[in-house]
Amino acid sequence: MNEAVALQNEPTTATIPQQSPRLAALWKRGTDFLGCPIAIISGAMTWVSERNLVAAISNAGGFGVLACGSMTPALLDAEIKGTQALTKKPFGVNLITMHPQLLELVAVCQSNKVSHVVLAGGIPPAEAIKQAKTFAKVVCFAPALVLAKRFVKNGADALVIEGAEAGGHIGPVSTSVLAQEILPVMRDVPVFVAGGIGRGEAILSYLEMGAAGVQMGTRFVCATESIAHPKFKQAFIRASARDAMPTVQLDKRFPVIPVRALVNEGTEEFMETQRRVSEKFARGEVDQTAAQLEIEHFWAGALRRAVIEGDVERGSLMAGQSVGMVTKEQPVVEIMAELIQQAEAALLLRG
Repeated sequence: MNEAVALQNEPTTATIPQQSPRLAALWKRGTDFLGCPIAIISGAMTWVSERNLVAAISNAGGFGVLACGSMTPALLDAEIKGTQALTKKPFGVNLITMHPQLLELVAVCQSNKVSHVVLAGGIPPAEAIKQAKTFAKVVCFAPALVLAKRFVKNGADALVIEGAEAGGHIGPVSTSVLAQEILPVMRDVPVFVAGGIGRGEAILSYLEMGAAGVQMGTRFVCATESIAHPKFKQAFIRASARDAMPTVQLDKRFPVIPVRALVNEGTEEFMETQRRVSEKFARGEVDQTAAQLEIEHFWAGALRRAVIEGDVERGSLMAGQSVGMVTKEQPVVEIMAELIQQAEAALLLRG
């Protein structure tokens, strides 16, 4: 995704953190589904979840997921090939359901023999699920029980339930409530929990509730292997949970999905963008669809300015509330080891 990042010639290797048979048994359904020893999925963060971070997470025993975002099929093809050059471990590709070339992107995944396709950002079209299932395992995001059942009926092989504590685009319900609502009921497919998870103790608690594993994004932003700008990483390291706030919808005619990010000038610019677009629509200069897209497109440029260029004042600092637990820059394998150690320590306390 970042043209400045050179493609390495050989896959890197990493020491995979050791775990007890007891912990391994708790997330066996997840590890079997993902094909890796640690059932921790990396959240697909645009501009952050590119080849280097994704490969590092997979090489450390987790499951990296590429963020396609607004990439063209050609760019996605190059990014998948770049990731495959850095790891021989399984990884997935996250596709946004509203992408105008969604089926072409699915075809790119197929041509590159991607093992897992994650469909996010809205209700996935039945055709996209059907096409992806011909060559890969399909994962869908379910923000409510009724949608979880619907996606499984349509062919989803696994689900991610993501609470409002997460970074980026979020739903209205907290992770803890979603887990209580969905985990006891949804047993047909593996369910991974996401949103606000920053430590191993929390991972363990969701596994004991029936989760197959977890998804974590914010925790990996400050990984050494992350290409995020040093200023972007420092903003995360300095932030506390209360600094990561959701945006507000100004006009009910444009149902903007809230975005959780660190509050800065860019947050106010987004509010101004909503006001400006609403006025253009009122004057008849744009139709409702074009207006909605203009509002949503704000984040693509703002996020790149922050992650790649280091504009932490006016760029978008998408972060989950677990950002307060990000205290330093660390190699991915060290982050993984800490999470495993925390989960193991909590297991010992349970006797």
